[in-house]
Amino acid sequence: MSKNVLYQYSVMSALMSGAASSGVPLSHILQHGNHGLGTFKSLEGEMVMLDGHMYQMKSDGSVTPNLERDHSDWISPFAMITHFEPTITTKVTFSSKSDLATKISALFPKSQNYFLTFRIDGEFQQVGVRTVGGQLNPHEKLTDVGKRQTTHTFPSIKGSIIGFRTPEYFQGISVAGDHMHLISEDRKFGGHLQACEASGEVTLSAATNFHFNVEFPDHDEDFSEADLVVDHEGIQKVEG
Repeated sequence: MSKNVLYQYSVMSALMSGAASSGVPLSHILQHGNHGLGTFKSLEGEMVMLDGHMYQMKSDGSVTPNLERDHSDWISPFAMITHFEPTITTKVTFSSKSDLATKISALFPKSQNYFLTFRIDGEFQQVGVRTVGGQLNPHEKLTDVGKRQTTHTFPSIKGSIIGFRTPEYFQGISVAGDHMHLISEDRKFGGHLQACEASGEVTLSAATNFHFNVEFPDHDEDFSEADLVVDHEGIQKVEG
């Protein structure tokens, strides 16, 4: 398997439009790497893949582990996966998500037009995460699902952040900027990262992705009929 080749199933604009009733089994996603994030059929929670293990983080705060072993037939309508091989590993501190973005940019100058994959391990403070609880009906838009999202905050938590940086010109295909999911060290809690800081040193590993492969849904009615417009404001609201 080629290292740091970024694979994505479907596009973010399809997810925004509510095209989440079908997709591909996790066994298919798992063929493309050991590190990633995404969601599940009908937007039932957040996905994180770490060291080859896949987890579902649900809106009730629980985590279903070992999906690669026990639930490889589950369906994902959207995922980003790579075989992660960091080219830079360093210690950093950061005061906010925006400060973290600045630190990553400093490590990869002139990278604004490339995808980046990164992972951060350590103890984080003032952590805010959210999880979506699923569509109430087929084709419900992600912005509407997001209005019912569950949010949790932690003064301190040990864990790992899995993230991808997407260049601005790919907004709607992916999520422009930094898209991050967090899972606790004990793998019992996590979600989409909304806020975070690290007052002590944490370990940041990252690499540039020079190859980006998108697989479109094959003869999928939801995708074929979706109104695939770029909703920049909506994407920032639910994924920012």
